[in-house]
Amino acid sequence: MKLAVLISGSGSNLQAFIEACASGELSASIALVLSNRPGAGGLARAEAEGIATLTIDHRDFASREAFDRAMLDALEPVAPDLVILAGFMRILTPAFIAAFRGRLLNIHPSLLPKYPGLNTHQRALDAGDSEVGATVHFVTEELDGGPPLLFARVPVAAGDDAGALADKVQRREHVIYPLAARWFVEGRLALRNNQALLDGQVLPGNGIDLDAIRD
Repeated sequence: MKLAVLISGSGSNLQAFIEACASGELSASIALVLSNRPGAGGLARAEAEGIATLTIDHRDFASREAFDRAMLDALEPVAPDLVILAGFMRILTPAFIAAFRGRLLNIHPSLLPKYPGLNTHQRALDAGDSEVGATVHFVTEELDGGPPLLFARVPVAAGDDAGALADKVQRREHVIYPLAARWFVEGRLALRNNQALLDGQVLPGNGIDLDAIRD
């Protein structure tokens, strides 16, 4: 299968996908890395591997709709089977989501449905949570509200600040995101009636716990 990866920053999750594809863990190829920010670090990662890159600066467009239309036009000749949002810091329009419904994944740095949006780790600390984490989910029109697929938990240790938690969670992201994509590539994962199914079975409302799989 062909993947398109959308990024805005350094591309650490992109790197996890590059390595998963190279190792054969993920039977897919990255056809395009698209960034909305010129000079994003992830572009250099992709170029170093000979992966096609493209920058479409959202600041060049008068509206989100126009920006998303430009992205759709750029992705059309690529014809990706799966679109991966890897630190893509733009809210997508319904038109873009509809074009890739059931083929659009995101990872969010919280244990959804907790803490959609930004500043997730600080919000967890402020609430006194004993654990944080990350969740892979299908993308729907509701911000960070699409059906969860897989999550990983990270305990909060004494002295952890938001930056320390972000580093710990990111390491877990690099495990669960390629794994969820592998399920899709293998034909095991689907979105039907706004529910996530794995092997034909509806997944729990918060997805599958990585620890349960590893055990």
